[in-house]
Amino acid sequence: MFIRFVIGALDEDSGRRQGLFQAGEALMASGRMGSEDLEYLEGLYAWFKTHLPVPNRFSISSKPHAKALALSWFRDTAVEQIEQIREYQRILENYGLSVTMLRTKRPGYIVFQDTFQIVAHPFADTPC
Repeated sequence: MFIRFVIGALDEDSGRRQGLFQAGEALMASGRMGSEDLEYLEGLYAWFKTHLPVPNRFSISSKPHAKALALSWFRDTAVEQIEQIREYQRILENYGLSVTMLRTKRPGYIVFQDTFQIVAHPFADTPC
C-alpha cells in the first residue's frame, strides 16, 4: 500500500493536487506563520532532508528536460516518515490548509523507488 498527503490546490506542472512539501514551502514563504511555527516547520523539513532521499527522477521519460508529472508516495512501511509528515500536516492545518490522505495499491508507473517511498506516473484511475 502507498500513501500520499495532499491539499486541494493544484500543482501548475502536473495538474494534480499539491503534496505537503510544496504546500509547506508556499506557507513558509507567505509570511503568515508565527515564528515558533515557522521554526518548527523548517525543522521538520530539515528532518526530511536528512531521513528521506531526494528522488532523482520525476518523469516517465528518460529525456533530460522531460516534464515532471510523477507523484511521490510513501510506502506504508515508512512508519517514522509518516509520523513526521503527520506533524507537518498538523502545522499546515493550523493555518487553514485542508490535508487529505490518499491510499492506493496502484500508484502508477514507478520511475523511482527506495526504502521509504516511490515516485510514480499515475494511472488514469490513481487517486491524486
